[in-house]
Amino acid sequence: MKYIEDDKAAYAESIGLETAPGTAWNYHDGNTIILSQLIRDAVGGKPADVLRFARTELFDPLGMRSITLEFDASGTPEGSTQMLAPARAWARFGMLYLNDGVVGGKRILPEGWVNYSASPTPNAFVGYGAGFWTNRDDSYGATYRIEHGWPHDAFFAKGSIGQYVIVIPSEHLVIARFGRSPNWPLDADGVSRLVSDVIAAIGSKSQLAGGD
Repeated sequence: MKYIEDDKAAYAESIGLETAPGTAWNYHDGNTIILSQLIRDAVGGKPADVLRFARTELFDPLGMRSITLEFDASGTPEGSTQMLAPARAWARFGMLYLNDGVVGGKRILPEGWVNYSASPTPNAFVGYGAGFWTNRDDSYGATYRIEHGWPHDAFFAKGSIGQYVIVIPSEHLVIARFGRSPNWPLDADGVSRLVSDVIAAIGSKSQLAGGD
């Protein structure tokens, strides 16, 4: 699907279900690509429509610059991957989620969506919400990360070679980390140490509020 099919969403839709919906969990790009197709069709059906919608509703309000979205041959954004942007732009994306979907006093995301995104999916052993990995449960992955210095309320986006956008509401903190590292379901090399070191370096949320 990722590298051969011209129409990735059509391919994903053609594959039969292995289990009944809601009975099992597995990380799968096909679901997100189908969602990308639905968004494409809803905003006009063409790549230019998707780009216009993304810039108007998301990128421009957040001040995200130099964004590249990649599309398959059918005109569907890949969705689950291939949004190329500098680390500062990704940090702005993380700030949107830190601030409950509000930027510049304007609500971009529906009320409650951020909490939904960070809420754990049942039976996801690594801790996974709606498009974000999450520590907000007792899954194997969340337990591992918490034991290695991550706060319990943290949730994050993760790329395939160690790119991270980590949102930590209790610390009022976003970490955008774009080093290239070996990747596996629980942690990229050094990221847990980075999280604990950054928290230690900046002090607590209460200290920051007090001007320290």
